[in-house]
Formats: sequence, structure tokens, C-alpha cells
Amino acid sequence: MNSLIHVAAAIAMLLTAQGQAPARPEVPENLKAPAGEEVILAAHATGVQIYVCQPGADQKFAWVLKAPEAELTDSTGKKILHHTAGPTWKHADGSEVTGKVIAKHDAPKPDAIPWLLLAAASHTGEGILTRVTSIQRIHTEGGLPPAASTCDAAASGKESRSAYSADYYFYAPPH
Repeated sequence: MNSLIHVAAAIAMLLTAQGQAPARPEVPENLKAPAGEEVILAAHATGVQIYVCQPGADQKFAWVLKAPEAELTDSTGKKILHHTAGPTWKHADGSEVTGKVIAKHDAPKPDAIPWLLLAAASHTGEGILTRVTSIQRIHTEGGLPPAASTCDAAASGKESRSAYSADYYFYAPPH
């Protein structure tokens, strides 16, 4: 099943590379991109989710997401995007989009970070990402924070990097 998902994602990314928009992926209802938007870019990410141990408003310590750090590749394995805090994606053409989470859904795999739907909050540069209005993160693997029991006063300020992978779909209104 997992390899089937990756094959489907690869086919979608290949179609994108050939100028044909890939089909929308199957996702839970709350993660569907708005009607009227089409997939303009699909990529596979591998990287880490960076967490920091810190006290919350209640003074209880917890692992808090600091930032993602990932490279996104097209269907040929070529790096085309870099993903960092914001969350922000920077394309090889220099364009950037920063997103804001608007919906979450538990990943089907219990050891994976949630699937997300994000809305574009800002853009910079000129290129493909300047058109992006919605972003999906799906097919996640890994990326969860360390066990809560490992975050206490003695570990305050400590960072942890959790490996993850995911597929990202970038949407825009049609030309």
C-alpha cells in the first residue's frame, strides 16, 4: 500500500513536470483544497521536524515544534524546494510561499505527524510559488516529538530532530 501511494505521487509529479496538472489526491473532507483551485506542483519531502523542550504557560515542560527542515524533490529526485520555519517553502526559481495551518487531520499511521491543509499567508519573489493559494501535507511518515517524559527542567532548551517524510501538493487558481 505504501509503495502504491509513492508510485501514485511519482506519477502525479511526473505529470506536473510535463505541464499537465496532476489530479487532486484523495484526502479527508476537512483537508480538501477550495473548489476552483488546481494542483500546480507536487513534491516529496524528506527531512526533520525540530522540537525544543520548554515550559508552557502552565510551567509544565513539553516538546514544542520549532521548525521543519526538509528538501522536496520532483518525480526524478531533483531537489526543487526547501522547507523551513514559517512554515515556508522556497522554490529553485527563487519564489517563496509561507503558509498558515487551517485544518489538521490525524495521519493514518499512528507514528506520523498530522496531515495538514494550509492557506498561503504571504509570497515573495517571482515564480511558481507566487500563484499558490493552498498547500496540503499528506502521506506523512515519522516526525513526532520525543516522548513527553524526556522533557523536564533538566532538558529545558534541548533540541530534538525527528526524521519525517511527506508529500506536498501546492494549489492555485487556474490561469
